[in-house]
Formats: sequence, C-alpha cells, structure tokens
Amino acid sequence: MERDEIMDRVCDVVSAVLGVNVGDITPQSRFVEDLGAESIQSIELVAGFEEEFEIEMDEEAALQVKSVDDAVDFIADVITEQQDE
Repeated sequence: MERDEIMDRVCDVVSAVLGVNVGDITPQSRFVEDLGAESIQSIELVAGFEEEFEIEMDEEAALQVKSVDDAVDFIADVITEQQDE
C-alpha cells in the first residue's frame, strides 16, 4: 500500500473520530496539541485505524504515536509486519 493512500485514510479516520475537517489535518498535526484529542479519543483512533486497515496494533505502542505522520509510519510498519506473517 502506498504511503499517500495510508495518509489519506489516516486523515479520514482522524476527521471522523475527532470531528476535525480533513483540510485542517496536516502530516505535522499532533493529535492532542493540534487536533484536541482527549484520552478516550486516542483509544477510539487506535480502534478506527485497526478497523480501517484491517490490522491489529499493539495498543500501548500505538498510544505513544503523537502525530499524523508518525501514525502513517506506524501503520505502514504494522501492515508490512502482518503481511509477512
């Protein structure tokens, strides 16, 4: 899967969970500081990413991800790992 596609889908999930306009989300956007995510929403984001990409993420590791760009990298790594299994 191409990185651009992952980015678009991550932005769609972030928009849906946090109620933020997709146009306001940049790769540098930080979930808490810039997009206003609260702790429960962070868990909802992880669940949303898992559903969107049909992957299973380590929740503790996933909750350490702070920005949209970091989330794209994290998800790309998980997709690669799970394809290799």
